[in-house]
Amino acid sequence: MIKVGVIGGSGIYDIEGVTDKKWLKVTTPFGEPSDEYLTGKLEGHDLVFLPRHARGHRIPPSRINYRANIYGMKKLGVERIISITACGSLKLEIKPLDFVVVDQFVDRTNHGREMTFFDTAMVAHISFAHPVCDETAGAVYESGQALSGKMGIKIHNGGTYLNMEGPAFSTLAESNLYRSWGMDVIGMTNMAEARLAREAEICYATLAAVTDFDCWHPDHETITIDMVIRNLNKNVENARGILKETLKRLPRQRSCQCKDALKHAIVTGRKLVPDKIKKDLEIIIGKYGL
Repeated sequence: MIKVGVIGGSGIYDIEGVTDKKWLKVTTPFGEPSDEYLTGKLEGHDLVFLPRHARGHRIPPSRINYRANIYGMKKLGVERIISITACGSLKLEIKPLDFVVVDQFVDRTNHGREMTFFDTAMVAHISFAHPVCDETAGAVYESGQALSGKMGIKIHNGGTYLNMEGPAFSTLAESNLYRSWGMDVIGMTNMAEARLAREAEICYATLAAVTDFDCWHPDHETITIDMVIRNLNKNVENARGILKETLKRLPRQRSCQCKDALKHAIVTGRKLVPDKIKKDLEIIIGKYGL
């Protein structure tokens, strides 16, 4: 059975229904992850959960150690990650309390977030045209659709996530600019996770919970974190339901390309890779004889 990781965003600091719960501290060559990892079982699957902003919401988006977070998931044997994230809508048809299964990202961060494991003495160029795992994202969408009647869920299949810097919300001019680009939702965290997950050969999918209309909508010009958390809390039960249903639908084996993302990506000569890099990245590159 494939071990599944869940990363929880604003308002999601634990996963109810997990049995055999244990919080584990994980060390990485890239520093401390956001928090300890919650391990246990859910719907018969081995599950690993990490609160992205730490319990108590102590870490802003630009200070999250994304490399450590994804490395920790890899170290714990995770093969698929489902990110549950709050976001704003940039389109009228995507309404607060809807869900979006994101399939594309545009990066607008500017504070130098660490988005690669290969930044020192070793170079790898992953294919990233399609940044989410079709297999995993498909199971997430099918699960939302299956629960739409019973739980009143509206879920959109596909959409582009604009990753802004934060922690402040958009200006009105920025919001209108992103709308003119055809963006669907806006958030502050998922691009780095998706890139690093691909480098680590972990499948990645985003279940975006829409909390607001950003500030472009004339009736929603002022966004507050209270509004975001309030709407997210309304949808926590639905998100939990989608997650449980997704675990039932995920294939027992991976047939996607995510599992071999580094196969043709590493360009540095094997003999030139320093021993420390080989040691630090062994859980990621070891299968390729490095």
